[in-house]
Amino acid sequence: MSECKLDHSHDDVKQKYEQQKEFLPSDMGPLFEAFFKEHHTQDILNEVFHLLKKYDLAPEDEKKSRENRLYLVLKNV
Repeated sequence: MSECKLDHSHDDVKQKYEQQKEFLPSDMGPLFEAFFKEHHTQDILNEVFHLLKKYDLAPEDEKKSRENRLYLVLKNV
């Protein structure tokens, strides 16, 4: 994934999640629900946005890598 200099809002991340949730593992749903109830740093918002961005188009090995990182972030925030 390339580095992006844009800051993504809570709403940007939520919208990106809504676009990608059907492609994500179903057990991530409750983790995202909890995530969206909290306030997060800009770094976390940007990271989650970019992990979700074009997730559906990523090759399987890239999806697994992104899923692993998403689990780490979502379970530890």
